Amino acid sequence: MLRTVIALFAVCGLASAGIAGEVTYRKDIRPLWVQKCAQCHGAEAPYLGDFEENKKKFEAMLVGPRMDTYADLVFFIGWPDTGALMRRLDDGKATSDGKPGNMYTHLGDSDEERRKNLDLFKQWVGKDAWKLNRWKARGKVPAITKEELDRIEAKY
Repeated sequence: MLRTVIALFAVCGLASAGIAGEVTYRKDIRPLWVQKCAQCHGAEAPYLGDFEENKKKFEAMLVGPRMDTYADLVFFIGWPDTGALMRRLDDGKATSDGKPGNMYTHLGDSDEERRKNLDLFKQWVGKDAWKLNRWKARGKVPAITKEELDRIEAKY
């Protein structure tokens, strides 16, 4: 009986450790986003449609499209701006030219911090889901497949 109780506690402990290690928007991404992204992509930033209509104006103001909620942020992962978050934050290892995305530098003050924060975003998006693909192919960037979309986790 004692062995059964000990085994049960051990299994429960492992299960809760797995849950605690899961990367979620609320626990991991939101605090990082507030620290590194909110200044330019916060609640005062325009939605993507407005941003694209007045892109030069907003870029001159150093303001990007709004991403201050979970719903707004996943917009740039799955649809309709498929892969935009990945293209902007990527370190260049997933690109043919090796160039990092234009927002990679904002992930941290050092290479180590940027790598750590990028890894957190990659874990959140999902194993094998970090794709730079677009909804529809454009130039050298292919369209995303249903199988690739199915790999996106982005847990709340």
